[in-house]
Amino acid sequence: MPVRLRDLVRRRPVTGARAPDIAGLVHSELAVELPDEDLGEYLDDCLDLYVRGSKPRCEEVEYLTLLRDALDRIAEER
Repeated sequence: MPVRLRDLVRRRPVTGARAPDIAGLVHSELAVELPDEDLGEYLDDCLDLYVRGSKPRCEEVEYLTLLRDALDRIAEER
């Protein structure tokens, strides 16, 4: 079986203009997980403006955990 050049070339991560919009991707995934929430454009604002105790405790923990995880994913990819 012949060796092809494309099989030997290492794939590099996509950067620059071709890089996917990680923040948009994470935001859309979060919107699917939290369909009843109005997330707005910036996830940081969701955390900053959230009023503790405005949701039942178990929902509050899940909501805040999902937001923090999403923000961490965005920060790691940048």
